[in-house]
Amino acid sequence: MARSGLAGAARVAHWADTALGPGGDAATADGKATLADATAERAARDLGLTVAQVRADWDTARLAGLVEVHGDSARPGWRLRAWDRDDSAVLRGWVALFDAWSLAHAEPVEHEPAAVAEVVSAMPQVLSFLQLSAGPVPVEQLLDLLEQRVTELRTERCEIPYGPQPEPVEPAAPDAPLAPLLDWALHALASVGALTYGDGQATLTPLGNWAVWVKLEQICVAAQSPAGNIEAVAEEMLRGCAQLRPNAARAEYRAWLAARPVGSAVTELIDAARGDDALLRGLAFEALRVVGAPAEPDVRAVADEPTLRPYALLWLAEHDGVDPEDAHEVLTREEATWLWVDTAAAVADHGEAPMLVRHLESAVQPTVPMLLDEVRAVGHPRTVQVLVALAAAHPDPALAKAVRRAAFQVHTGGN
Repeated sequence: MARSGLAGAARVAHWADTALGPGGDAATADGKATLADATAERAARDLGLTVAQVRADWDTARLAGLVEVHGDSARPGWRLRAWDRDDSAVLRGWVALFDAWSLAHAEPVEHEPAAVAEVVSAMPQVLSFLQLSAGPVPVEQLLDLLEQRVTELRTERCEIPYGPQPEPVEPAAPDAPLAPLLDWALHALASVGALTYGDGQATLTPLGNWAVWVKLEQICVAAQSPAGNIEAVAEEMLRGCAQLRPNAARAEYRAWLAARPVGSAVTELIDAARGDDALLRGLAFEALRVVGAPAEPDVRAVADEPTLRPYALLWLAEHDGVDPEDAHEVLTREEATWLWVDTAAAVADHGEAPMLVRHLESAVQPTVPMLLDEVRAVGHPRTVQVLVALAAAHPDPALAKAVRRAAFQVHTGGN
């Protein structure tokens, strides 16, 4: 349907690309890439169309991105280049035309621009109603809905000035009737193929139904995070993400970040990372990876804090282009050991015993005795709890005994 609806526009755009070629700027005359009279007449002759048809198809090509306007010239858009091989380019082109429906059909000149703008703003709700109705809807019903929505828009932007106000000199002009504007909007949407309009009713086409459904889905995703943590403070949001898979957690971070200013979001995340929960520390820096470059100054500023330093150094290395698998090389042996203990604390608090045993294999030290010596030396506040949990979880009795002894020595301050 999209290919069929844009066939005329694509034909004129292909003609212009072939017949005019590079340097054909003279084909447009008004600084807005509107076809000059001579060019439109030449296209009409070559394509067997009227001049009016050529101009209409050219305008559609511009709205759909088949032709891109650069200054006072026009050139083929990437969608035209991909037209024959990429269905998504065709659909994107039609959605661009759908989004520009109010430009595709001349608006009624006898109405105030403000009234036209109100109707354009209200039409998404009318389209949503058509989509939910899944069939023909009488225009009278759409008009009632439009009037309600316009009233809501006027109420939302109503501002009552503070203090005494002078009496109005002239009475306010009555509101413009909306029926002619609804008629214009429905004709415009019909002209781009989004709906059919006649016999006092309107019906979305399958293509229009799909487009409205996609728009509604986008609104829902933007308005609510996947796991429902968008309104939570950073610590609560991170806890909510603890059980999610990495991709789902990143989607949650993106939704949470989109709902607040970047600066305050980064501050919240770093404050959460400073807490006692090591799991939240790791998750906070995962969320900061989603933030990207805007977080760099704040992350760099906390790189000297012992609790956050290993996480910050890894973040900065990855931000500078180091492969995540090699980023650990920026850490000193002591920093890597501190991070190992911190991660083990997160596993001990929130994970399962086999996971803690597997974590033992990720240590940079080649032997368990070396690991225990260096763990005791770094002075992580959770060292005793981590070692006790590891001893309880490990199936090897001899290793478990050595780990318990190390925990006792840290606890008592002995050697």
